[in-house]
Amino acid sequence: MGYGRYITIRLLNALLVLALVTLLVSVLFTKVAEEDIRSTIQEQINLKLRSNPELQRQLAADPAKLQEWYQREYNRLIRVYELDKPFWVRVVQRTKDTLTLNFGNTKSPIFGETAVSKIISKAIPRTVILFTTAQIFVIFIGLLLGVKAAQMSGSFLDRGVSIVAMVTSSIPMWWFGMISILIFSFKMGWFPSGGMTSMPPKEGFAYYLDVLYHMVLPVTTIVFVLFGGWAWTTRNIMIGTMQEDFIMAARAKGVPERKVIYGHALRASAPPIVTMTIFSLLGSIGGAIITESVFNWPGMGRLYWTALQQNETRLLMGVTFVTVALYLIAMIIADLAYGYLDPRVKVGASQQT
Repeated sequence: MGYGRYITIRLLNALLVLALVTLLVSVLFTKVAEEDIRSTIQEQINLKLRSNPELQRQLAADPAKLQEWYQREYNRLIRVYELDKPFWVRVVQRTKDTLTLNFGNTKSPIFGETAVSKIISKAIPRTVILFTTAQIFVIFIGLLLGVKAAQMSGSFLDRGVSIVAMVTSSIPMWWFGMISILIFSFKMGWFPSGGMTSMPPKEGFAYYLDVLYHMVLPVTTIVFVLFGGWAWTTRNIMIGTMQEDFIMAARAKGVPERKVIYGHALRASAPPIVTMTIFSLLGSIGGAIITESVFNWPGMGRLYWTALQQNETRLLMGVTFVTVALYLIAMIIADLAYGYLDPRVKVGASQQT
């Protein structure tokens, strides 16, 4: 009952945060979006006037009539787009639409008049394929090196992991990506310089092989820059755990070192490591704007950048909402994992009931 209450509170907190963030984003985006709508209204009025020569002749003779007609059309379209309602009503409506994934349609030439939710639903799997694959390699290599470095604390491997972590973590991902493209694509011609598939796209099983081929450089770049930090963090967590009394007691009892490391120390270190894993995997779905732009990868990061360039406020709001929602999901899953892996969470929750 105590653990159930703990999870319920976390879920309610996450939903409240999501609603408040969405409301705040709605306030910020509503003004910008409405300026675009007003510009669209003016374009529609001008288009209607240009496409009707008879109307032009009638209004050209009397500027007062032209002004009156223009104002009447403007007020009509203002009502059509519901801009005549109070600001707080419009904000609440936009918040409601966002929470129900009704982001509206895009208007830019790049996307055409397409539903924002449809555009985002296409971009998410592309980012998942790239960044989640890279994060799995990062986590695997980082855990392996971090545990070994902690087990051999003070050794050449331990010092090497610390040095590699400092070096790789200080390298900008976009810079390493550009160097990789320069060497392995332009100089050697081993891999494509960007994109997700060749043009024209291949069919059948060859299509998936082509996607994997295009993933080599970006995945290698992400793994190279991030694995050192993961290894160093895992190493520090493990060293802290291995100084606990229960580890010393296990060694004093003659428990094999491998079991001490993997059966006791790693298990006790699991909660923070699992939390890092969850945030890395789910957080990667948001994509990386610069990395995807460097490799011309059509995922969430590049979508965000394109939306900024095209001033697509509906798309910006949709991507922002999805990213925030994914991080909140990561927080909920991390809380569930903590409760499962750390009995102290359950005990603390039970004592509060």
